[in-house]
Amino acid sequence: MVDSPDHKPRRGIYLLPNLFTTAALFAGFYAIIVALRGDFTPAAIAILVAMVLDALDGRVARLTNTQSDFGGEYDSLSDMVSFGVAPALIVYEWSLSQVGVFAASWDKLGWLAAFLYVGCTGLRLARFNTQIGKADKRFFQGLASPSAAAVMVGMVWFTRDLGISGRELMIVAFAVTIASGLLMVSNIPYYSFKEFGSGRRIPFMALVAVVLLFVFTSIDPPKVIFAGFALYALSGPVWWTWRRLRRIGRRGSRAPVSGSDYDESN
Repeated sequence: MVDSPDHKPRRGIYLLPNLFTTAALFAGFYAIIVALRGDFTPAAIAILVAMVLDALDGRVARLTNTQSDFGGEYDSLSDMVSFGVAPALIVYEWSLSQVGVFAASWDKLGWLAAFLYVGCTGLRLARFNTQIGKADKRFFQGLASPSAAAVMVGMVWFTRDLGISGRELMIVAFAVTIASGLLMVSNIPYYSFKEFGSGRRIPFMALVAVVLLFVFTSIDPPKVIFAGFALYALSGPVWWTWRRLRRIGRRGSRAPVSGSDYDESN
């Protein structure tokens, strides 16, 4: 029997995308557990795995036509743990907890910076949920929380791979944590890459670029992943600044000629 166009899928199929969301939530929780034990490399990798699972749950829901309000809310709660609380805790345990070494009065700055990141993640997710169906899907308003988390844990994985301790990079970790949080709640546009895999035709060279990306990532994952997400995070402010400068330049070139100049030229 052929299903009619109005036929709704069985309620049981909704379990499939939520399984991916649950797996992402588990990866975030696991990252917290191992970070508290001081195992920062597996903690960072767990967050990156959560990113992949988070990307898959939405795709699976759309492919199987099983989107639901419950799934959207559950996904946001999972993101808050995996891309908000977990990265902040990892960076705090790795580096920010030692800020008090410089001065006892600075002891609170470490966890306040980590909380700022967590708070910005919550605000970012809440704003994103209110803009579903209204915003341009080609762009994110502000840095997406998975990308911000990738910058945070990528920094940890990258420096651990080089043998650099968090105590040596307290100032860098402090700056990256605050910058990542503020970029999430900014109005700076970021390209979303949602056109890839959306059924639209894409240039052949784009597929070649994806293959090369996998090749280079497999050569040295810590360096390539951190560099890639750091450049993506910086691309927003750079592009925004470039557009502002172009706009100012255009306004300057269109400035009206004063009356005295007009008289002299004629």
